[in-house]
Amino acid sequence: MKIYSGRIDRTSMLRVIPIFAGITLNVILAYISYRTGSFLFADTAGTIIVAALGGIFPAIVTAVVTNAWCTIFNSDAIYFSVVNVLMAVITVRFVRNHSFRKITHILKYLGIVALMSGLLSAFIQWGLLGGPQVTSIVDMVEALSSSLHLSKFPTFLIVNTLANVIDKGVAVIIAVITLLLVPDKTKQDIKDSDWRQRPLSDAEKQAIKEWGKGNGFSLRGRTTLMLLMVGLSMVLAIGGIGTGMYFSKTKAEKTEIAWNAARFAADYIDTEKIADYAEKGRMVPGYAETEKMLYKIRANAQGVTFLYVVRVTEVGCQFVFDLDNDPAIDPYNMYAPVFVPGEIVPFEEAFEPYIPALLAGEKVGPVESDDIWDWILTVYYPVKDESGDCVCYVGADVSLDYLMVYIRDFAIRVFLIIAGFFILIISFGMRTTGVYAMYPINSVAECVEQFTHSEDDQKALDANVKKLRSLDIRTGDETEKLYREICDMALNVAEQMRDIRHYSDATAQMQNGLIITMADMVENRDSDTGAHIQKTAAYVKIIVEGLKRKGYYPEKITSKYMVDVVTSAPLHDVGKINISDTILNKPGKLTDEEYEIMKTHTTHGKRIMEQAISTVQGENYLKEARNMAAYHHERWDGKGYPEGLHGQVIPLSARIMAVADVFDALTSPRVYKPPFSLEKALEILNDGAGTQFDPKVVEAFMDSLNEVQVVLKKYQDA
Repeated sequence: MKIYSGRIDRTSMLRVIPIFAGITLNVILAYISYRTGSFLFADTAGTIIVAALGGIFPAIVTAVVTNAWCTIFNSDAIYFSVVNVLMAVITVRFVRNHSFRKITHILKYLGIVALMSGLLSAFIQWGLLGGPQVTSIVDMVEALSSSLHLSKFPTFLIVNTLANVIDKGVAVIIAVITLLLVPDKTKQDIKDSDWRQRPLSDAEKQAIKEWGKGNGFSLRGRTTLMLLMVGLSMVLAIGGIGTGMYFSKTKAEKTEIAWNAARFAADYIDTEKIADYAEKGRMVPGYAETEKMLYKIRANAQGVTFLYVVRVTEVGCQFVFDLDNDPAIDPYNMYAPVFVPGEIVPFEEAFEPYIPALLAGEKVGPVESDDIWDWILTVYYPVKDESGDCVCYVGADVSLDYLMVYIRDFAIRVFLIIAGFFILIISFGMRTTGVYAMYPINSVAECVEQFTHSEDDQKALDANVKKLRSLDIRTGDETEKLYREICDMALNVAEQMRDIRHYSDATAQMQNGLIITMADMVENRDSDTGAHIQKTAAYVKIIVEGLKRKGYYPEKITSKYMVDVVTSAPLHDVGKINISDTILNKPGKLTDEEYEIMKTHTTHGKRIMEQAISTVQGENYLKEARNMAAYHHERWDGKGYPEGLHGQVIPLSARIMAVADVFDALTSPRVYKPPFSLEKALEILNDGAGTQFDPKVVEAFMDSLNEVQVVLKKYQDA
């Protein structure tokens, strides 16, 4: 147990050390660059090294944690974690098919990452941070923008991409040198350290992938989809809730600022001069001073874009003071109209429900309205005279469009912060699923499937048990426990199958012995057929193997069928046991009556074998023995006996035996004839192909003449 724990501890260290070293290298390089103000950050060198050594998950961890640490001295670093993560992904995908040992590969990789990081970081800097963050880049953009007659943003894209070529070039050089110094064995150990089983080769992983294609939606695909859905839901929920809370809080803050600005302005308005201000404007003494104070109040009320004073009438609002628009406060409404004193503007639709309250001199707001100029939030604070009557209102507007710019900026920042961590979570889930579930389960399932398909081959069973045990799954959870149980079960099944095969072989040997004994009993009664059953059985074996090689009758000729046919061949003449010795051993030619009796050995054989089949419940080899005993004298053209069957209606085993039986009869001596020569016997067989014999069977026999001659010579010599 200590050895096992030691192995886990060592592999854990092999996983952690590269990540820690990569993060440390990245942070040190980033800190030096930040303090020196250089555009050469080179803070992805560690990510490249870890990606090349450990794969996707360690590389993403390195990338995300690097940017999180860098926020200690550079608060904007967290927004670039997505760039570092994409560097990790690109590097892992690149090293799968290439290496950093060829200069062409290095240059190709450098071009890809420089373009990606240059463009993406440029968009982040320009859109989120307001422009380049390095002084040297700013100077180059200013200089090139004037000389190239380009606007600053496309110039910045070009400059930032070129700067990233140099920056990533330095990072790649550092990474390549480091990788060359790491021994190959250490690289392989680091790469294999994440496995919770015997590391699989690329070929084995591809085989598992191909094997799993027919299984529908894979475990890894389902888990990845689940993680994506959960992750996206969390991101949307957190982002939406965060943005909503930020918007509500900011909106409440701006509303309070608007109320304070309106209340503060109301204190400076001379209520006795309101009527004169509305009628004569700046001609009235004190108007300019009051207007100047309103400008100061608006300038100090952050977020208030419009500040004005109006008198409420039945037909609308009569303006008393309306300040000029300030582009610095609200650049989106710099062209909104400025109303002159005394000008009456009808109520907007959004204010219609509040008209009674306004006419009654009550405080109104906040009211949201969306006109052609802006989406604004308005508060109306009443200005009352000494008697408590409302003489006018101070209106303060907060631009919600302008506020949405801040919200959008906040949402982008949240997205960039979450994006890196989101990818990290997804990669962790995929890595955990792959290492602890997908690869172990699929590896075991593939072995079990091969195991079940090799039940007819003991060597294949033993090989699959060995392969299954060699997986060495050590996830330390239910998967490992299941694997151990399956290993034990597979071993027990293999041993049981070995015992069954032993008993089956012993039974088969006994059955074969009985068959040979029965066939010998018949042959011993026939003094004219020496070694007939041995030779015909050998020829049958040669023919059926020849048919198999040529691909004839593939649906019929299986391994089991071939064994059954060869085993049954000695019983093809079993029906002769019912033929009298007088006819069976007659030295001369049989009469017609005797020949008809001799022909009945086929029907006798069929009946005998059918009785045997019913006794042993229809064993396959006895069914083929019945077919051969009954029909080996049938002809392809239908002129044979006992039933006059023709073509493929005749059982295949009988068609095979017909060729073997006739060839042995032709090449063996009989009391009424000498043996034919091999050439003559073959000529007769060829002549009978398509009439007496199945032409494919004859073809297979002719293609195996070398084997036929070996059998023929063996028994001739004997």
